[in-house]
Amino acid sequence: MEKLCGKNKKKQNHKVDHSKKVKGTVVLLKKNVLDFKDVKASLLDRIHELLGKCVSLQLISSARPNPEDGLRGKLGKVAYLEKWVRTITHFRAGETVFPVTFEWDDSMGAPGALIVKNHHRSQFYLKTVTLEDVPGHGHMVFVCNSWVYPAHRYKYNRVFFSNKTYLPCQTPELLRKYREEELVNLRGNGSEELKEWDRVYDYAYYNDLGSPDKGPDYARPVLGGSKEYPYPRRGRTGRKPTKTEDRSAWRTDEEFAREMLAGVNPVIISRLEKFPPTSELDPKVYGNQNSTIREEHIEKNLKGLTVDRAIKNNRLFILDHHDALMPYLTRINSTTTKTYATRTLLLLRDDGTLKPLAIELSLPHPQGEAHGAVSMVFTPAEEGVEGSLWQLAKAYAAVNDSGYHQLISHWLNTHAVIEPFVIATNRQLSVLHPIYKLLHTHFRDTMHINALARQILINAGGVLERTVFPAKFAMEMSAFVYKNWEFTEQALPADLLKRGIAVPDSSYPHGLRLLIEDYPYAVDGLAIWSAIENWVREYCSFYYPTDDTVQDDSELQSWWMEIRNKGHGDKKDEPWWPEMHTRAELVQVCTIIIWVASALHAAVNFGQYPYAGFLPNRPTVSRRFIPEPGTSEYAELLSNPDLAFLKTITAQFQTLLGVSLIEMLSRHSTDETYLGQRDNPDWTSDAEPIAAFERFRNKLIEIENRVMEMNNDRRWKNRVGPVKVPYTLLYPNTSDYSRMGGLTGKGIPNSISI
Repeated sequence: MEKLCGKNKKKQNHKVDHSKKVKGTVVLLKKNVLDFKDVKASLLDRIHELLGKCVSLQLISSARPNPEDGLRGKLGKVAYLEKWVRTITHFRAGETVFPVTFEWDDSMGAPGALIVKNHHRSQFYLKTVTLEDVPGHGHMVFVCNSWVYPAHRYKYNRVFFSNKTYLPCQTPELLRKYREEELVNLRGNGSEELKEWDRVYDYAYYNDLGSPDKGPDYARPVLGGSKEYPYPRRGRTGRKPTKTEDRSAWRTDEEFAREMLAGVNPVIISRLEKFPPTSELDPKVYGNQNSTIREEHIEKNLKGLTVDRAIKNNRLFILDHHDALMPYLTRINSTTTKTYATRTLLLLRDDGTLKPLAIELSLPHPQGEAHGAVSMVFTPAEEGVEGSLWQLAKAYAAVNDSGYHQLISHWLNTHAVIEPFVIATNRQLSVLHPIYKLLHTHFRDTMHINALARQILINAGGVLERTVFPAKFAMEMSAFVYKNWEFTEQALPADLLKRGIAVPDSSYPHGLRLLIEDYPYAVDGLAIWSAIENWVREYCSFYYPTDDTVQDDSELQSWWMEIRNKGHGDKKDEPWWPEMHTRAELVQVCTIIIWVASALHAAVNFGQYPYAGFLPNRPTVSRRFIPEPGTSEYAELLSNPDLAFLKTITAQFQTLLGVSLIEMLSRHSTDETYLGQRDNPDWTSDAEPIAAFERFRNKLIEIENRVMEMNNDRRWKNRVGPVKVPYTLLYPNTSDYSRMGGLTGKGIPNSISI
């Protein structure tokens, strides 16, 4: 590939040659395969074939200009899919392969693109078009991966490019117009109502969550576009905006603490650097929100250490949900939910495990938020009413963590923040662009699953509001947390440093040293992060030999500007955005995107059923407060503590609904492509990136082996724990091509597709 972007002014030799037959194969999925309820689709398409209404393909030359438009490549003769009528596809079948024959001569040079027209009644999913023995060029592949609707649905031709990779300035001149027009079509005009066949990637606020027509209880604020409710932009859709081993092992303190390092939400725990813990909420608005935990609460469990010594020795840690919840607690507790804002202090023991020291439960002052918090502190106990109260305190902490996990760690920090990158990539980067090819596999199905979530999960009265404690204030609370979101802090090393879990140390493999050595999420995550970063660096170095090539890439610069100014428009003035002036910045950005879309999402999603399928371990709602002495609830706590516990946490209907949801969310699909896999081996024709990807794949398989070795090594107590659930959420599963899917509890899919 030429590395310089100067235009080649040499005239092409247009010597006429006799046309030759070029055989090809087309791989697609018929509509009746994907939607077996539409039994008419296959029959009607066969009738259309008999009537001469077929699927046509037309190659576009990258070397010979069109006589009618010298800026475009000349079109070859129209060819048609063969044997459609004779090919009957059962609705449970997978791909269908059709032959096609083109007429082409070597004076046309290489076909750089093709036009596909569907004259059938039904759409199909076009996967690939492969050509054999193209004169002078041999084997060629067009990776399509797109729905093709009937031609009358489009105002333009559906154009697909070969698997060549070009920066904008390197694109053959006769393909540039096609490249530019394809991006214009994908951006849309920003106003028209979108239909299912529209291929438009555009931005919108979260203005479709509420249903005020059902009544005031279903009204929700618009998220995004305001200082009060900033939010990542979503993809605009056709949906209209709303109008105005031991069965009780889970109860042990060790398992309660272990899941902060190797559970479904291992991304919150931080090192305690100041005692007592302090709040960052504005005291003018919320009064004194600092912790009431004192040394006398925890000193008996510090193993002879003073608090100061424990802090200096990096032995104290905290799971702190206080500041995120307190501003919303009065409103949350006005619903059927009755809960607290929690802080949990922990000690790092000599064997590498964590021991809970105290849990603080806080409520807004009854005279108003400005008067500060009213708090209670509970410490570990195993027997009597103190033991029962301790179990309840852990349940309230788990409720906080469950809600924060689902709304922030999972939805906001993976699904929502990635969607603007998906939109901008499809709007600003041609399918020929190397960064499009790098990232495209990590965006598969994300917009679809997010749109579905806005319709049935996070909408007003949706499943999430019914099963997670913030209820109707859930999404509004996530907008409050988004105010502190920073893109560069989504990098795993930066996140670990920010939380104080690691310190810089150049003598360690990843340039930092973990202060909790047995931290499965961080240990496995750093290995995955490093592998992704090395792969991205090798890939980008091939296409961008200098920083100047990054700055001179018009599509790349438009892409990055749009992400900052539109996709995350409420954050456009933040100083932490990379400038995209250097190759190092490009590598940083792409590594973060891939990490969030693949490994981070896998870590916070696929463990939901293994860890929370038994709701008492991770209740999502609390229905009543700590019982007061002298009440019937307190008497029940004394006489039947298990019943009192169950009456406090998630109700039966919510449990059934919630468990059904997380079982679905925790399943891998049967067509999953995992990190280090591609759904098509011909995703690029460039040999060096293919070789770099193979090295990436091999490294991930090494990591798989290392994960299994550590899980079987009894020195690492946090990898299995009392419940005997080994940590495999960051096991890449790169080596698995079985396509079995299901509740495996392991595997890192390339994209956020569930």
